[in-house]
Amino acid sequence: MTPPTVALVGAGGHGLRHRERIAELQDQDDVRLVALCDINPIVDDAEAPLPADAKLFDDHRLMLRETQPDVVVICTPPHTHVEIARDAARAGADVLVEKPPVLTRAEHFELVGVLRETGRVCQVGFQALGSAALVELTQAMAAGRLGEVTAISAVGSWQRDDGYYGRAPWAGRRSLGGQPVVDGALENPFAHALMQCLALATVVGDDQPSVVEFEGYRTRPIEVDDTACLRVGFTGGLVVVVAVSLCGEDFIAGDIIVHGSGGWGVLEYPTDRLRLPGDSDFREVPGRVGLLENLLDHRASGAPLLVPLERTVGFTDLIETVVAAPPAHPLEPPDVAVTGEGPERQTTIVGINAALRRAAEELRLFRELGVGWSVEPYRTVLHRGGVPADHAVRTAG
Repeated sequence: MTPPTVALVGAGGHGLRHRERIAELQDQDDVRLVALCDINPIVDDAEAPLPADAKLFDDHRLMLRETQPDVVVICTPPHTHVEIARDAARAGADVLVEKPPVLTRAEHFELVGVLRETGRVCQVGFQALGSAALVELTQAMAAGRLGEVTAISAVGSWQRDDGYYGRAPWAGRRSLGGQPVVDGALENPFAHALMQCLALATVVGDDQPSVVEFEGYRTRPIEVDDTACLRVGFTGGLVVVVAVSLCGEDFIAGDIIVHGSGGWGVLEYPTDRLRLPGDSDFREVPGRVGLLENLLDHRASGAPLLVPLERTVGFTDLIETVVAAPPAHPLEPPDVAVTGEGPERQTTIVGINAALRRAAEELRLFRELGVGWSVEPYRTVLHRGGVPADHAVRTAG
């Protein structure tokens, strides 16, 4: 049986990880890489060498016409996703697109329409949703092991230097050339944390987000937040809080906390470590289903997609709401400590880890915790389905 052909758009940066996985699958005769496309020069890599028979392109439309791939993997800046995915589907390819898949609800439903029109499918690169640890946590919730679940929260504390925001022209921007761009803490690096919370929220019920409150802060001359706290109230009473920073003190990989009357379940989603009520400590739950492999299984046998585009509409709704918030509030010394110079320059918010932990555990915003540098949150009320019900206002939480 001839393996399906795969093309990758976005062959550098994070695209190298996709090249490595595609190379492994090609070694197993599960796929055949036919093309790499990037507007920048495509270089060879020890872990992801360029196959001799793969063609190189700098235009994805030309690539689609000349190679007609069965599957297109898209690892390009977020604001380019919808155009490339649309063109790939209309060229007859199924799609695996990195997160965030699209920037707006309008783009989401535009792409859904194209998929229905063409009969193609789109898998979204929220790979943490393929975790066996997440499955176990979901099963524990459904079985009542945590009692009544009233809230889900996430906390993460990473460190990114100035070089991170110099990695591309769109990095740290709200717009580029008049086109919206999303590169804030929640939209990109901590997108998995938010999506994990939303996935677990569906286990609690089919209630919809009704109120969104958001605080965004920046410690450097960028256009987006590098520290954020988001709280979402659902129609049935569930609360979701995500508190994250790229200006952290001690490293917190990323904890998802399920608050239940019978105890808390905590999933460290980047490492697949899980602690349920009764566990003395975290334990690793091995096993992740790869999203490209799942997409290939779907093509071969009709197996359900793990992260079809439709599953991510709630994520897009919240990101669109966050992007509509006022610009991130600037923080400066003495609230911010600065070390290093040039691309290695780092900024650390003094006391941020304690604030992040408290926000996730107490389900409160920074302003409500009395954090000295905090400002009043942006707040908006949503119609059912995630559409703003009125003009969002900046009001005290």
